[in-house]
Amino acid sequence: MSRLLLSTCLAASFLLPAIAEAADRPKQLVIISFDGAHDNALWLKSREMAAKNGAHFTYFLSCTFLMNEAAKKAYQAPHQKRGKSNVGFAQSDDEIRERLGNIWHAHLEGHDISSHACGHFDGRLWSEADWSAEYATFHATLKNAWKSVGLQEPAGWQDLVDHGVKGFRAPYLSATAGADMIAAEKRAGFTYDASLVTKGPAMPVEEDGIIRFGLPLIPEGPNEKPIIGMDYNLFVRHSKGEEDTADSAEFEDRAYAAFKEAFDKQYAGARVPLQLGFHFVEMNGGAYWRALDRLVSDVCHRADVACVSYSEAIPMIEARGRLQTSGL
Repeated sequence: MSRLLLSTCLAASFLLPAIAEAADRPKQLVIISFDGAHDNALWLKSREMAAKNGAHFTYFLSCTFLMNEAAKKAYQAPHQKRGKSNVGFAQSDDEIRERLGNIWHAHLEGHDISSHACGHFDGRLWSEADWSAEYATFHATLKNAWKSVGLQEPAGWQDLVDHGVKGFRAPYLSATAGADMIAAEKRAGFTYDASLVTKGPAMPVEEDGIIRFGLPLIPEGPNEKPIIGMDYNLFVRHSKGEEDTADSAEFEDRAYAAFKEAFDKQYAGARVPLQLGFHFVEMNGGAYWRALDRLVSDVCHRADVACVSYSEAIPMIEARGRLQTSGL
């Protein structure tokens, strides 16, 4: 064997294990979600961001944004006065009509339409019956949403409402301790919950038939102090929850650096899914949405990255054999 051929064979023998290892590694999953899902301009902006980058998102919808004046007067959340909502209601039927169009088209584009309940109340002391009542209101509101504003609903809408809304995130990430909320979720037909907070990116766990995801604590800022990977938490840290547009560029850079560091650690390591949460509010002059756009534009096009909804992530995680039973 010639020296050149021998060298080539030796080089190939060292490369093959690395190639095989790379081929065996799972894709890095990135799961982006939005709470509230109300502002129609941000529906369009997020859908365009996703389409541009081959991503699918999860929208946790608050159902009061599909309630007109008549529905507002009738709505009563558990232990609350009739007509009360912590996040308000739709301002007009035209606004609802536009929102319904965005929801339906997002569904057709492959995004998750999921539940954030209705009036955004803290349910940590709610019973199973309380949660079931709020879930029933959410379901009834979506069932009748098009008819309530005088529109012909698209074929397939009822199937989406009855069978396609698979996930839930508790307002304020405030879940009932114990089994009550999980039992109500099962009765309502949900298959996953995204209300937990984890010490870092973590695999979901199965609890009594519900797959439970958690937003991670990620390092952020000069001291890399952990923070929940969500725009509102960054908003509170950066500007004490007060709008500060003068420092918007700095906040964007800090947020992007935190998102990218969290991504890079998993991408180079165990490839645990990275979950990040946002709201349909552009806090601090849109700093966090711009940081999100930078991240999605950077990573979602990579062949070994999948920016997916929660529903899409579940079978991919199950195929890895990494889904565990919770001891919660």
